[in-house]
Amino acid sequence: MATKTGGRRERLRKATLQEIHEAARTLLVEQGAAAVTINAVARAVGMSGPSLYHYYAGHEALVGAVTADFFDELATSMEQARDADAEAPVGERILTVCRAMRTWAIAHPAEFGWIFAAPITPLNRQPDSERHQAGQRFERVLLDLTIELWQTRPFPIPALTDLPASLHEQLIAYSASIGDQLPPAAAHVFLSCWIRLYGLLCMEVLHQLDFAYSDLEPVYEECLRDLTGILGLAPPPTRPTA
Repeated sequence: MATKTGGRRERLRKATLQEIHEAARTLLVEQGAAAVTINAVARAVGMSGPSLYHYYAGHEALVGAVTADFFDELATSMEQARDADAEAPVGERILTVCRAMRTWAIAHPAEFGWIFAAPITPLNRQPDSERHQAGQRFERVLLDLTIELWQTRPFPIPALTDLPASLHEQLIAYSASIGDQLPPAAAHVFLSCWIRLYGLLCMEVLHQLDFAYSDLEPVYEECLRDLTGILGLAPPPTRPTA
C-alpha cells in the first residue's frame, strides 16, 4: 500500500510540475519574461504563492527548471534532425543540425530569448542542476559532430602560439573539460564557429537586425557557407528562395 501511495503521490507531483511549467511558458510567450513571477505562475495553476514553494525554492529555481525544458526541447529537435539521415556525411549532418536550431528558434522566439538572454545564476550553474544538464545536452549536439569531423577529417587549425597568449590557458582548460577530444587550437576553431553562428541567430531572434533585414535566412545560409570553408568542407548548395 505504501508503495502504491508513494507512486500515486509522485505521479501527482510530476503532473503539477508540468502544469507549473506550462503556466510559466504561457506567461512568457504572452506577456514576456517579467510576467513570470512566483505569484503569477501560482495564480495560473490555482494555488497560492507560498504553495508553489513546495515545488521550487524560489524564482531562480523555477526559471532554471523551465529553461531546462526549453533546452531539452531544442536539443531534441536538433538530435532528430541529425538522426533523420544518420548515414549522411558528417558535414551534411552539421548543416542539418544548424538549420534545425534556427527553425526551432524562429518558431519559439520567446523561449529562445529566455534561454540565451537570462543570466546563469550560481544555482543553475551547478553540475547537478536541471538547467546545467540540459544545457550540456544541447551544447554537445554540435560539439560531438565537430569532434567526429576532426577525428575523421581534421580541419585546418592555427598554431596555438599564433593566438593571443591570454587564450592559451583558457583553450587548454576547455579542451580538457571535453576530454581532450579536440586539441586546444581545434577547440578554438569550433568555438569561433559557434560564436558566429549563435551570435547571428540571437541577433535575428531578438530583432537586433530588423533595421536592415526582414528575412535573415539568406544571411544565415551565407554564414553556414563561410563556416563550411573554415571546417574544410565543401560549401552547401544554394537553397532556393521562396
